[in-house]
Amino acid sequence: MSSPPKLTTIPHIVKEEVIASGKWLKLEKTTYVDPVGNTRTWETTKRTTRQANAADGVGIIALLKRTLHKDCVVMVKQFRPPIGCCTLEFPAGLIDADESAEIAALRELKEETGYKGEVVGVTPVTCLDPGLSNCTTQIVMVNINGDDLENTNPTQQLGDGEFVEVLLLPLDEFQREIDDLMKKEKIVVDSKVYIYGMGMSQAFFKPNELRVLKQ
Repeated sequence: MSSPPKLTTIPHIVKEEVIASGKWLKLEKTTYVDPVGNTRTWETTKRTTRQANAADGVGIIALLKRTLHKDCVVMVKQFRPPIGCCTLEFPAGLIDADESAEIAALRELKEETGYKGEVVGVTPVTCLDPGLSNCTTQIVMVNINGDDLENTNPTQQLGDGEFVEVLLLPLDEFQREIDDLMKKEKIVVDSKVYIYGMGMSQAFFKPNELRVLKQ
């Protein structure tokens, strides 16, 4: 059995060359040095909209709280051309110039769902798919007062070409609702959403009762 290679170098980028560029995305050839000193190349996608010193976008975990109702997570369902079908996602969007993650989250939540909320937490900048892209996000936690008059009949503010369906999923049945939806419809669930559902199941039930462990 051969011994593992000796790590002699701190991996680093040598150069990045644009192969193709569109309005929203660009493809680059990234030349880098690996831990044993070999020079290699990688194909990398990047957003053209990134603002300096900021994440590319935000994802919003919005909890709708109403008197005499279960707490619900506000979700969005929409057709995604790269997937070729509808997806179930947290509300999300890009951070505009001069916006903080908090401001972008409240704006996107209002646009996509019609709800007005209050930010209660923000994650550090995290990566999305680091084997494919340098895209980053911040997850923003928002509470929505469902008893507020403005939130009793929310009105979306969608842009041209945006078609978003809002779904309210009970927090204590979140993963079950997702699993049932996947059985009924041709839909792909965002991995962040499903992982959140697994976490909620662990919070509400014993680990050995998790649905995913019974499959």
